[in-house]
Amino acid sequence: MPYTPELKELIKAVERTRPERVERKRRGEEIPFLSLDERKERLKFHPDFKEEGRRPLQVGPSKGYAIAHEIADLLEAGSRVDPDRIDLSAPAYTTDVLVIGGGGAGTSAAILAAERGANVILATKLRHGDANTMMAEGGIQAATKGHKDSPYFHYLDVMGGGHFTNVPELVETLVTQAPDAIRWLEHQGVNFTKQADGTLETIHGGGTSRKRMHYAADITGAEIMRTIRDEARNHADRISVLEFSPAVELVLDESGHCAGAVLYNMETEEYFVIRAKAVIMATGGCGRLHIQGFMTTNHYGATADGIVLGYRAGVPVAFLHTVQYHPTGIVFPEQAEGILITEKFRGAGANLVNVEGNQFVNEREPRDVEAASIIKECVHEGKGVPTPTGRLGIWLDSPMIEQLAGEGTVKREFPGKYILYKRFDIDISKEPMLIYPTLHYQNGGLEFRPSGETCVPGLFIAGEVAGGIHGANRLMGNSLLDIIVFGRIAGTSAADYLAAGVSEGKLSLDHVRAYNAEVDAAGVSDGRVAPAIIPNYTDPAVRERQLTAHYVGNVR
Repeated sequence: MPYTPELKELIKAVERTRPERVERKRRGEEIPFLSLDERKERLKFHPDFKEEGRRPLQVGPSKGYAIAHEIADLLEAGSRVDPDRIDLSAPAYTTDVLVIGGGGAGTSAAILAAERGANVILATKLRHGDANTMMAEGGIQAATKGHKDSPYFHYLDVMGGGHFTNVPELVETLVTQAPDAIRWLEHQGVNFTKQADGTLETIHGGGTSRKRMHYAADITGAEIMRTIRDEARNHADRISVLEFSPAVELVLDESGHCAGAVLYNMETEEYFVIRAKAVIMATGGCGRLHIQGFMTTNHYGATADGIVLGYRAGVPVAFLHTVQYHPTGIVFPEQAEGILITEKFRGAGANLVNVEGNQFVNEREPRDVEAASIIKECVHEGKGVPTPTGRLGIWLDSPMIEQLAGEGTVKREFPGKYILYKRFDIDISKEPMLIYPTLHYQNGGLEFRPSGETCVPGLFIAGEVAGGIHGANRLMGNSLLDIIVFGRIAGTSAADYLAAGVSEGKLSLDHVRAYNAEVDAAGVSDGRVAPAIIPNYTDPAVRERQLTAHYVGNVR
């Protein structure tokens, strides 16, 4: 749907102020960044600061920790399977390493484990590559520019963006391994955008003090996923892929070591067991839970499954009290609602302006500050742009980029979004985009160490399911970096764990029995089961055939 006559009338305010804003940009004049005290004040408008949006957990290793109701509902639920009806004596598959999750972190981990001689099964809920990695657009951070940048500056940016709550050792690992991660991706065949002389192109992102954002047009995640997925398939002698097979429980052995998982075949509706000497959890985030009712950028399978399984096995959670809302998600046309508009637009010069056509925030503030500023402008200041269905948004003035960098820049640098909007008869090189914050990233997750290890021996984690790297807020470009750095580390660590020798004991689901008993004793489940697996979008009449909160399925 193209812009309505009413919205086209409101665009005139953007066009009226654009010449002056472009001129200020050319002179290098910017709205000042907020001070630390001003940022704290602004963050009061962020959804994370709504006390009514979370509650303390009543069960599990992090009992008493207050997190979003939507995630708490899953952690305070019973198991989807009856442990007494699962036959652990005859696993359907046996392997060295089981990787749960087929996105960037899981695929990187599988490659590194296979290269070190391990036999790997990569099990994924949907298709291999159906993951948030595919949705990532703007870029991947790494200090590769010599004297102009270093991991030191990258470290300070990451810590500052996370409000200095991050786990320092995890951040140190992230930034020091970043340059090698870029080299590895290039070696695999990732086509990063480059200058005429072959130098990797870099730009700023929100909260960065240096231009260290490497990118592949505006489809960086898709390009990375395309490349490493192909590389994993090239290791077919050691990596087997099981699609449409989500994990529903971890399996431990009699010593408490992680020794596999119970999976569900979504096509045959059968549960089956995989025995493994080591397990890597790389299941991604929780966007499809629509925390506090927000639209989301996330892929269909992002329902926090890995957090449920790891927590039930005894791994505490961390930083789950914070969730990232990307400042710029499409709010109109509604058919594209929630889709990410990459931060790269703002890095390239596009202003955020209100219904009056006025800029109200520096576009390079950290994401939580940026999102809070937009919410404040729309909800509390009354300066949002109304959509035909009564929602509110803010203009992202993409035509500015054309005036700053020349005609054709938007189509060349942002082909994905240019094509998307063209389907709705909107030319974003000539008309601004209407945006509002959208649920984007799970800042927290399961506790883990820089080695990828958890407190459960034999269980490693990587990617968005992990908590602590980004603290209370993630900067742009550090998620794609996170999945590659810690995916590779998890794969390597799992292979090293095997090399040290693994004694294989009797398989057990006693931890599931104990957790179910704790949930029952607390009286909190209301009959719910978890993990959710599929977001609950269906009509109640057909919901019983879907893997939602109350459907257990068959054991046969």
